[in-house]
Amino acid sequence: MRLTPAAELEHRCSRLQKQMAEAGLDAVIIIQNADLFYFTGTVQSGNLYLPASGYPLYLVRKDAGRARMESGLKEVLPFSSMKDIPRFLADYGYEEPGRIGMELDVLPVNFFERYRKVFPSAEFVDATPFVRKVRMIKSKYEIHLMQDAADQVEKVYRRAKEVIREGATDIEVAAELEFTARKDGHQGLIRMRGFNSELFYAQILSGADSAVPAYPDTPLGGMGLNPSFGQSAGLKKIERNEPVIIDFAGCVDGYLSDLTRIFSIGDVSPRMRRAYDDMLSIQELMKKLVFPGAPWGRVYDECLKLAVQMGYAENFMGSAGAQVSFIGHGLGIEIDEYPFIARGFNDMLFEEGMAFAFEPKVVFPGEGAIGIENTFYLSSQGLKRLTMTPEELVVLG
Repeated sequence: MRLTPAAELEHRCSRLQKQMAEAGLDAVIIIQNADLFYFTGTVQSGNLYLPASGYPLYLVRKDAGRARMESGLKEVLPFSSMKDIPRFLADYGYEEPGRIGMELDVLPVNFFERYRKVFPSAEFVDATPFVRKVRMIKSKYEIHLMQDAADQVEKVYRRAKEVIREGATDIEVAAELEFTARKDGHQGLIRMRGFNSELFYAQILSGADSAVPAYPDTPLGGMGLNPSFGQSAGLKKIERNEPVIIDFAGCVDGYLSDLTRIFSIGDVSPRMRRAYDDMLSIQELMKKLVFPGAPWGRVYDECLKLAVQMGYAENFMGSAGAQVSFIGHGLGIEIDEYPFIARGFNDMLFEEGMAFAFEPKVVFPGEGAIGIENTFYLSSQGLKRLTMTPEELVVLG
């Protein structure tokens, strides 16, 4: 278990303070687990109070002792009630804030109303864009963890070659691959920021089940085991000459990598084989389009244009009526971080330090889905691939 270095946490907080100064915020209060982990190094329940200048105060309800052990911040303080926050501010010489930023995209309304009672004169604004912009630029420390997560999915890939067999159910294969990742330190939880977004390790699907749409904002769905979690692996048995999709998110010490590879027992149909090669071509186009200063949305537009020219207007990134409007997404602590290679993001530009997954896929209803996904990092030497797993379609038996 690695603890986030104190210097790393201080740098992150100072970068957010710079964003705050530009936006005229007096303070930001962080309470969501992913953001708490990023700025404090732990997820112990409480509030991170970050003033526009000065040390952050990590006010912990449960468990303060563990928070002191896991967090490299200087001020980790036990507290029992939101009403105590003004007293802590006074003790540290901080004036009561007039303009406060909070994570309004994820903060429950009831919590928000309680904070407004604590600071009745303050103006509250959404700090989420500032938090996300800080988090989208990865440090060398973060990239190292993401590389470890990429190594983990390489082990999953190798295990997939051993456990995929005719007659096995998707859920049986999923269990074997999840076991492999868990033994390698996977935390068993994939964090997503979007409301009602939830994932469990991966989407492992075969044949027609991989073309079944579902509620998540993802190109693939799957039947799942029951309607309470109607996605991913179900009880379908793997058959010959159909694609088996292993879309797996590795996770090491909180950081993610994302990988999709295709397997089959016997070769897939010519249409599927051609579509796979076409998705590789779209990935090659993306590599030419991504550089510092390139608009996120332009990469999406050009790749979508190529997919349509190839004949996939009704199949690219989902089946007709269930298509998603992105081809790539940022990665880090959550699987839906900035940048978004998506429709409409033409005013957002790529920067050195960004990490993202790119996942061109096509879905043929009643037959199956096929595609590729890798995790990339925009370094000072250009775009680099973190997931170095071989890209060929693996034919077994």
